[in-house]
This record gives sequence, structure tokens and C-alpha cells, in this order.
Amino acid sequence: MDFKYIAALVISLVITLIAMPMLIPFLHKIKFGQEIRKDGPQSHLIKGGTPTMGGVVFILVPLLVLVVLDHTAFASKEMLLVAMAYVGYGMIGFLDDYIIVVKKDNVGLRPGMKFLLQSILAVAFYLFYRNIASSTVYIPLLDQTLDLGWLYFVLVYIMFTAESNAVNLTDGLDGLSAGTVIIAISPYVIFALLQDNKDLAMLLLAVVGALLGYLRYNLHPAKIFMGDTGSLALGGLLAATAMVLKQELLLVIIGGVFLLEVLSVVIQVTSYKLTKKRVFKMAPLHHHFELSGFKETQVVLIFWSMGLVFAAIGCWLGVM
Repeated sequence: MDFKYIAALVISLVITLIAMPMLIPFLHKIKFGQEIRKDGPQSHLIKGGTPTMGGVVFILVPLLVLVVLDHTAFASKEMLLVAMAYVGYGMIGFLDDYIIVVKKDNVGLRPGMKFLLQSILAVAFYLFYRNIASSTVYIPLLDQTLDLGWLYFVLVYIMFTAESNAVNLTDGLDGLSAGTVIIAISPYVIFALLQDNKDLAMLLLAVVGALLGYLRYNLHPAKIFMGDTGSLALGGLLAATAMVLKQELLLVIIGGVFLLEVLSVVIQVTSYKLTKKRVFKMAPLHHHFELSGFKETQVVLIFWSMGLVFAAIGCWLGVM
């Protein structure tokens, strides 16, 4: 493997490990602490006040590291798209977090406004991307491609809005979201290397390095949270990466944990509206496991293990 790939991961890891101990007390000082949902698990109330917006670090560090290692990295429109998705969704999350910590209101951006902003970015990225790539998708197992035509816009729209929200929903336990995203990114690193997309591979490895550094301080008991700044950005990154590498359909499998989290919420809400009964003790799914008697660390390990299985299957389908 090229030295730059290893350097991207290691440098991002080291910088993040150095930056986090400085960021955490600073966020404490300016009172940028997380507001905890009162309708969530009661055991989580103790986490109130834990610094949030840690996602700022693992957004900025990988991008800066890549520029240092290869100053022409973002010259291509594909790489520019990925970077814009990463930063763009991160900015929506930052706005949401800012409202939460300043107003001390865990609602943040109103759901309708947040979804509108996510939708605007999804449409913008599609319009940008359609000028540099085709509307075909690769179908695993069949080893065939299918031109979706205008339906490709629908796919891209769903990918960006659903994936960013799905990662956001998964960010409910210490270490859960960061760990599952690291696992989900890994197959796309392999896909990027196989397609000789060196810059994208370096960026993804830099993100993995930064997430590992962040995870050092986010494992239970977490000293910092990524906030919507980080979770929305990571969802946007995964969607853009899948699109650029033309492995859109595999995102459903590779991001299987995120899909299960979203489905649990949809099922719970639908069931309650129709029957006034709940299928799960609490949604998203990780809270159901918690309220079923599993310790937080056990739930995280279970979901990481599930993520590894999904990622392994997706990787196998993508390279076969």
C-alpha cells in the first residue's frame, strides 16, 4: 500500500488525539453541553452537559490532512462533490447543535426545516453530479448495470436524506455511531482502491483515523459527543462516496445497522398511530436493547458486530 494511505490515517489519528483533550475543556468552558431527551432512557440523564460538536474535528482534520498530502486532491469534480457533501451536511448539523446548546433546547432545528435543508443539498448534489456521471447503477450478484434515467434522482435524493438521518438516529449511545461508521467506510476504501481512486481512498482513511481518535474520548463513559454536526456529515459522506464509486445499492447492505435503526422508528411510529401499541420498548432500536436489560457497552458491541457482518457481505458483493 502507498505510504500516503497509511500517512492519511495515522496523521489524522494523531492530530485528533491531540486536539480532543484541548477541545473538551474549551467546550465545557463555553457551556456547549448536550441537552438530553427527557423522554429517553432515564439512565442517559447523567450525560447531560457532556460537550458536543466533536464532529467539527473529524470533519476538518481529514480534509486538511488530504490537502497537505496531495494539494490537487480536490481538483476532480467527484472529490469536490464528496467534500461538499461532508461539509454541507456537517453545516446543517452545526446549525442544529448551535441552536440546541445556545437555547438549551434539545429540539434544535425544527424537523421540517432540517429536512428541507437536507433536501436542498441532495437536489444540488444530483444536479452537480449528473453532469459528470451517468444515471446507471451496478446490480450486485447479477453483475449488470441498469440505467435508471430520471429515477436516479429519486435514488440520490433518498440516499442523502435517508443516510444522513439514519446515522443521526444511530448516534444515541457512547461509541455506537462512530464505530459503525468506521466499519461502514471500510468496504468503500477497498472499492476506491480497486477503482484506482487514490484521493478518495486517502480521504476515507483519513476520516477513519480521525474517527478512531474521536472514539478514544467517545467510548463509555463519553467525554464528548459528535452532535448532529458529526452524524449528519458522516451520513452525507457515505452517500456521496457510494454515489461517486457507483456502489449506490450496496449502501443499503453495508449500512445495514443504520437501515435497521430507521426502520425501527418507522415501525414504532406507524404501529402507535394505527393501533396505539408499540412494537419496541423504545425506538430507535438500540434503546429497545437497553430497556431489555442489556448494558450500554453490550448494545454497542452487538451493533458493531452486526455492522461487521453487513460490511463483510457488502464488500463481498462489491468485489465478486
